[in-house]
Amino acid sequence: MTKQVPSVSVNYAANGSSTKSNELGMREMQEGAYEKRGEQYLLIKSPPASGKSRALMFIALDKLYNQGLRQAIVVVPEKSIGSSFNDEPLSKYGFWADWTVQPRWNLCNAPGGDDGKVGAVGKFLASDDKVLVCTHATFRFAVDKFGIEAFDDRLIAVDEFHHVSANPDNKLGTHLGALVARDKVHLVAMTGSYFRGDAEAVLSPEDEAKFDTFTYTYYQQLNGYKYLKTLDIGYFFYSGSYADDILKVLDPTEKTILHIPNVNSRESTKDKHREVEHIIDALGDWQGADPITGFQLVKTPEERVLRIADLVDDEPAKRDKVSNALKDPAHKNNRDHVDIIIALGMAKEGFDWIWCEHALTVGYRASLTEIVQIIGRATRDAEGKMRARFTNLIAEPDAAAEAVTEAVNDTLKAIAASLLMEQVLAPRFNFTPKTVKSGPVEGFDYGEGGYDPNKENVGFDEASGQFQIEIKGLVEPKSKEAKRICQEDLNEVITAFVQDKTTIERGLFDEELVPEELTQVRMGKIVGARFPELDAEDQEAVRQHAVAALNLTQKAKEIALSNRDDTETTGNTALIDGVRKFAMDVRELDIDLIDRINPFGEAYSILAKTMSEESLRQVQAVISAKKVQLSPDEARDLAKRAVKFKQERGRLPSITSPDPWEKKMAEGVAYLARMKQEAANG
Repeated sequence: MTKQVPSVSVNYAANGSSTKSNELGMREMQEGAYEKRGEQYLLIKSPPASGKSRALMFIALDKLYNQGLRQAIVVVPEKSIGSSFNDEPLSKYGFWADWTVQPRWNLCNAPGGDDGKVGAVGKFLASDDKVLVCTHATFRFAVDKFGIEAFDDRLIAVDEFHHVSANPDNKLGTHLGALVARDKVHLVAMTGSYFRGDAEAVLSPEDEAKFDTFTYTYYQQLNGYKYLKTLDIGYFFYSGSYADDILKVLDPTEKTILHIPNVNSRESTKDKHREVEHIIDALGDWQGADPITGFQLVKTPEERVLRIADLVDDEPAKRDKVSNALKDPAHKNNRDHVDIIIALGMAKEGFDWIWCEHALTVGYRASLTEIVQIIGRATRDAEGKMRARFTNLIAEPDAAAEAVTEAVNDTLKAIAASLLMEQVLAPRFNFTPKTVKSGPVEGFDYGEGGYDPNKENVGFDEASGQFQIEIKGLVEPKSKEAKRICQEDLNEVITAFVQDKTTIERGLFDEELVPEELTQVRMGKIVGARFPELDAEDQEAVRQHAVAALNLTQKAKEIALSNRDDTETTGNTALIDGVRKFAMDVRELDIDLIDRINPFGEAYSILAKTMSEESLRQVQAVISAKKVQLSPDEARDLAKRAVKFKQERGRLPSITSPDPWEKKMAEGVAYLARMKQEAANG
């Protein structure tokens, strides 16, 4: 049934640093965020389970008692996440105050609809109480009713900030934009995946420039865990019905959250209840339901009784019983409380089950943000949990199926998600041009031979999880905004790039592709559209930094996979060693060389090993049928590159050049010349 695409397997040191607390009871991430508590606008980017909720408590208390703000309003996307902001006795662990929310002001727990809750927000604003928790929806309606002026001198803290968008149709985004424009509130925005699934900008560039950003990476978090050492990410192709052979992917001995496909998706049988029954039947003999928790009890062939939480059941009483049993704080640290959770729309964002070892998702999820959130369910640290994995089960394109184009799209999207997660899980890249003045940076390890002044060097600082990489010919960002993007937002640029359908189609299946068409032209276009306020030089700097981050990760992965049997290069240094080896193996690590790498080359080689030859041909046929000749826009982009080429080389690109990129630029110039001639001839 299944053919596994080799997992992205990232290994970490598990040195315990991210779970240790300081004298104020703050973990590493919380301490870093708290240092920025004086900022009026603060954006906290940190993975799921890193302690963002508590970090906000520390910051909010300081703003209320030391910075003169009147009240704090915590805004969460859904009611279930409101429990993350329940009372916390912070002073018990060393802080100078406790976090307290009066029951009447945690509107996530209040009965009724938003109308009554909006009235409650009004009463809170008129009171002397300090903290209110409500949903994004309640907050939106409250702003509509009371106006933004009503929130002056208050802290607005937005959890799961990726739900916001700069798009005018996004009401919450519009309200936050107005609050920033009025400049009378403090805003703390928190997210584990600072990009929207639809690749839209979260904030407008003008608003984003006002925020100070604190970033805590996946690498820092996972490297600093006490127990979890390895995270695997893989996708599997299957044919037929997934429910028939689910046990080839689902290991009953692993604590698993299984997300079955949406009923409208290609993978669904259109009967979600039958699918759950099928899965339970495959696991063993049903023994009935636990009267207290509502969990399904299933005896496996090995005589073990599995406790399975069914969150797919539509019957409210049953589902609420199961949901409440999962949330029961008395069982939070009880590994044996539940074994498998089967869900459809639940158990994602904000759902906390520290024992989850396997997040198994059937069918492609339309949103990369959703995938990041699902993976986050498995990345909690827990005693004895050394390995976690995320698996995406995808139906292999079937030549006989009518929906073959949809199947191809799902395959491409899954690959895009995998590429993005590789970036998210990698250490942070800092790129710098190699010049005669270059030298070693303090705190960075440059490998066995140390820093070599005659080469481009790769340094790594394990404590901060950062690379320092020298690249010849790299353009440095000049403006403050361009520097911020290169430092903080490369993954957002890469997200837009790998989600661009034409880009990934050509990168994977166009045999005539010249990589620079993607790395220079397509990436350049994406950067230009995303950051129009940057000048041409800064746009080029952002483009180069994004391409370097993406391609060096891909090259490092290629080396790490080829060395899988070499125990010396496995472990938490595999990616670091891969980047270093690639830099050492090339004569010069320059930007032209990096631009000549197809970012999707390694993904294709993995796909070719795992998808059946017939399916692969089918995918190629679908994409080839859509292939178009050069467009005027592409020709103009190529011509711009040709002008730069002439400035550097003193001549225009030649149409007969053996270099494919030079030839491509010349084709762009020739195409425009023909267009001009045709226009002149009428």
